[in-house]
Amino acid sequence: MVCAALIAFMLAVKHPSRSSQSLQTGTGVGLHVSGRNIVEANGNSFVMRGVSHPYAWHKDQNQAFADIKRLGANALRVVLTNDVGAGEVSDVIARCKQNRLICVLEYHDTTGHGEKDEATDLDAAAGYWTGLKSVLAGQENFVVINVGNEPYGNTDTAGWAGATSGAVKKLRDAGLRHLIMVDGPNWGQDWSGVMRSNATSVFNSDPRRNIVFSVHMYGVYGTASKVTDYYDAFQNAGLPLVVGEFGWKHTDGDVDEDTIMNEAQSRGIGYLGWSWSGNSGGVEYLDLATGFDPGRLTEWGQHLFNSANGIKATAKEATVYGDRAMAR
Repeated sequence: MVCAALIAFMLAVKHPSRSSQSLQTGTGVGLHVSGRNIVEANGNSFVMRGVSHPYAWHKDQNQAFADIKRLGANALRVVLTNDVGAGEVSDVIARCKQNRLICVLEYHDTTGHGEKDEATDLDAAAGYWTGLKSVLAGQENFVVINVGNEPYGNTDTAGWAGATSGAVKKLRDAGLRHLIMVDGPNWGQDWSGVMRSNATSVFNSDPRRNIVFSVHMYGVYGTASKVTDYYDAFQNAGLPLVVGEFGWKHTDGDVDEDTIMNEAQSRGIGYLGWSWSGNSGGVEYLDLATGFDPGRLTEWGQHLFNSANGIKATAKEATVYGDRAMAR
């Protein structure tokens, strides 16, 4: 009997359980990380190609889901704020699924924390998500949780790693198993390198090892070398990266959008352009469509959707939507 027990133990070590493997290599529940890649539950690679839709400020523009899909996107990043409740979030997820889009849900109230007095911190953002557990549970094939948009401005960014790990822990402790997207500090652009330097420790702090890092690329990324150096850092670290926001120009300078898109395509990095329509305050040039009209794409919209490495040419729909049993 002792020998039998020993043999059983050795077999267990050599062939660990599926649950043990999932913690070592990323979970197999829905969308998850495998090395530098995002994959679906079936192991198929999924590369995000989409845009952000400012749902929280334009709740009457629900036709946007179908319009953006028709233009070729496979993912939609949806802006949420604290006053968007569970019923509305459930409806948003349903619209994404109806239009065969992966739904990246983004909590916007953290934007510029430390510089904007009204901005909430990542712990409060985590509380928002745990409060939505009833509508998020079971949607792991279709939903990515973007914990907090641009959660630090340009001050006190050293706190980013601890706050991010703490927010992820709060979601995991609540039982949320989704792929989690985390934005960098410096209004998302991470010019200080805090996210880049601490990404490995933050990734390893997640017991599910299911985090993708999101950099926002605006004026800081005005040259090809700035873009490729940042991509290289995550590629060399073996960590997953997406460009969670980018434009073609901005108040802080011109943006090298062609390198962002071309290099993302060659490296299998996802990107999500900002933003569908409704920008104001002097940044209306970031609208992809004029007046939410897909027939009136701006110069930026035409380039993002229709250029050689744009959304239409490079997006591949998530395979989960080919499985009718799962896509419900």
